[in-house]
Amino acid sequence: MISTRFTEAFGIEHPVVCGGMTAVGKAELISAVANAGALGFLTALTQPTPEALSAEIARCREMTDKPFGVNLTILPTITPVPYDEYRAAIIESGIGVVETAGSNPAEHVAAFKAAGVKVIHKAVTVRHAIKSEQLGVDAVSIDGFECAGHPGNEDVPGLVLIPAAARRLSIPVIASGGFATGSGLVAALALGASAINLGTRFVATDEAPVHRNVKDQIVANSERDTVLVFREFNNTARVARNSVSEKIAELSARPGATFDDVADLASGARGRSRVLEAGDVEDGMWWAGQSQGLIDSVESCQDVVAEIVTEARDLIGRQLPSLLGARF
Repeated sequence: MISTRFTEAFGIEHPVVCGGMTAVGKAELISAVANAGALGFLTALTQPTPEALSAEIARCREMTDKPFGVNLTILPTITPVPYDEYRAAIIESGIGVVETAGSNPAEHVAAFKAAGVKVIHKAVTVRHAIKSEQLGVDAVSIDGFECAGHPGNEDVPGLVLIPAAARRLSIPVIASGGFATGSGLVAALALGASAINLGTRFVATDEAPVHRNVKDQIVANSERDTVLVFREFNNTARVARNSVSEKIAELSARPGATFDDVADLASGARGRSRVLEAGDVEDGMWWAGQSQGLIDSVESCQDVVAEIVTEARDLIGRQLPSLLGARF
């Protein structure tokens, strides 16, 4: 076991987090993450209604008696999302920790804190991390440029972003983006973080509710097999490289392009049905980070977490001095 400020504050065994992943953060995965001693987050908006979220929380509790949380991502949408109702479902279900992401979470942070719920906010810049602390969050998950999803438009990699955030914050920092191994955990701790967040690594697990073809493709892919899309629309996203994401990048780069030109190709519903469910890894846009280059097997969540912690402890306790080649 590796004890940090984060594990102590959030009551978990290992400084490993599975952050919210749309269409993937369901009970079967998050309960397995919890049972492995890490902290996982169901994704609220994966569920079509607040009532369905309450049912998913109950289903997860049937699979684990260990702590888990819920992710609430706040983004502009064509169809308004009843965020206050999702928030109420989370509070009424007795969830102890929430991960917020996307837009300014001020309203939600205040409501969660009033209900005694701990809040972790995902940020992609130091200034947003500082603002989050000022709002009263209990920890910040800082996403480096390597991450899947939305790394922002400033292209700051974790090697700089993590210590830059850690030196400015007084609350625990979770390092996110490019993590999949025990050596990554050691590096994150050395940079001032108190835990690491894994996304892509947990997709390539036995319990992840996605088609086996997706998991095998992550293993086959290298660190070069991602594409940045939507930068032209001020919404940069890192996704797996395939024919669809490359076409999205090509169309978006044309003069005068708008999101409508790629909306069908980029549809989340298409990615879920054709890729995550049907297993055609070339027929929709799907999320993956550069950590693909560090993943060489599909394993259980228990084995993934155990291997990360064992490797980290071995590096810290025995191998690190010799690897450094230094004398003290």
